Amino acid sequence: MEKKVIYSAVQPTSQLTLGNYLGAVNNWLKIQDDEQNDCIFAVADLHSLTIRRAPEEVESRTLSLLAQFLAFGLDEKKNVIYVQSHVAAHTRLAWILNCYTYVGEMARMTQFKDKSAKHADNVNMGLMDYPVLMAADILLYDTNLVPVGVDQLQHLEITRDIAIRFNNIYGETFKVPEALLGRAGAKIMSLSDPLAKMSKSDPNPMGRINVLDSEADIVKKFKRAVTDSEAVIAYDPEKKPGVSNLLTILAAVEGVTPEQAAAECEGMMYGHLKLRVADAVAAMLKPVRENYAALMGDKAYLLDMARRGAEKAAARADKTLARASKAVGLLVD
Repeated sequence: MEKKVIYSAVQPTSQLTLGNYLGAVNNWLKIQDDEQNDCIFAVADLHSLTIRRAPEEVESRTLSLLAQFLAFGLDEKKNVIYVQSHVAAHTRLAWILNCYTYVGEMARMTQFKDKSAKHADNVNMGLMDYPVLMAADILLYDTNLVPVGVDQLQHLEITRDIAIRFNNIYGETFKVPEALLGRAGAKIMSLSDPLAKMSKSDPNPMGRINVLDSEADIVKKFKRAVTDSEAVIAYDPEKKPGVSNLLTILAAVEGVTPEQAAAECEGMMYGHLKLRVADAVAAMLKPVRENYAALMGDKAYLLDMARRGAEKAAARADKTLARASKAVGLLVD
């Protein structure tokens, strides 16, 4: 049976959060263990350049995310794990796809509008062209499925549109990918604003738990989590969003429902509930922190692993690039 190619890329802009871990990362670990899947994970360092950062910061965050991938439990023997800029086919295919993408399509992209408003002093072409490079990322590997959240569907749709447009002109060149929405994971909200999703871009660091936070920081953040004045533990996201968020987190960590978590914690003071959730989260993330520290202490290993991953990725990506190049009439060796 032919395996399904599943492609996922993450920007090395900051540490992943508890919300990312309980949602995306848990799904990654499940799909990598399914022998019917052929999984590819990329550190999307080129995408991160749309926001200007110091060179040493770009480098350190790229290594950090690579180490986080491995610390989470992603296995290079089961997956292709690589750094995007190490595979030249990404930018070469992106240029070809640019010639089959319209300015109006890019200008209408929600992310372009949002980021242009947030970074009005740096509305660069990379920011507008981001979805085309993303399309190249996905199409290079004959991807069947792309794990995405509902908020990312627009980017996958433009990838599909570009692939279909190209195929209609030149024949079946690209595989048209589908979204892998999967089972909805726990939706983790900000600790400081339980009406907003926990985000790694949240300007308030107290609102998010980073996967690499120390145990002391995790406890401190949960102690300051917003609740309410009722002093009653119940799962009711509409009326008690703060308490319900704590119960959602506890439930996701312990593998129970939020209602079961509420029943187990019935009669607790809010302070005790916060400590219970903090202890559960800290215990879950402890091996990740320990593995990460060991990996970051061996930069040579990380670079060697990245090289091996890039070689595997390039061997596949170059075939697709040659196919697309030949289709448009470029000379191919």
